Amino acid sequence: MTRSAFTLIELLLVLVILSILAAVVVPKFTNRTEQAREAAAKTEISSIDNALDQFEIDNGRYPTSDEGIAALTTAPPTLSTWKGPYLKKAVTADPWGNPYVYKFPGQHHTNGCDIYSLGPDGREGNDDITNW
Repeated sequence: MTRSAFTLIELLLVLVILSILAAVVVPKFTNRTEQAREAAAKTEISSIDNALDQFEIDNGRYPTSDEGIAALTTAPPTLSTWKGPYLKKAVTADPWGNPYVYKFPGQHHTNGCDIYSLGPDGREGNDDITNW
């Protein structure tokens, strides 16, 4: 009677092949996830920017930096002309879990406001996603 089974070398060879495949495939999926997060942040910034324009049309000004983008979903107590909410739901954080940065008056939009995400690294710098 002969037994047929896998040898240790055959099992190790299969593990090596699977490891090589994983090393090639996993980074590709990781990159796609990051691209999806960046696209989501760009879309959300565009929606916030449009809502800010509507706010400005109704109220004659953009929200102050202190009021922030929360003024798009909750009326500031000093405004009687607020016709919001300008967004269907409150914006809490970017796809990486960091709050969006809102500045009025803007440094880049001197007649408007700046809104941006700090991007994947969570620090101000070259990977920020902006409305300018």
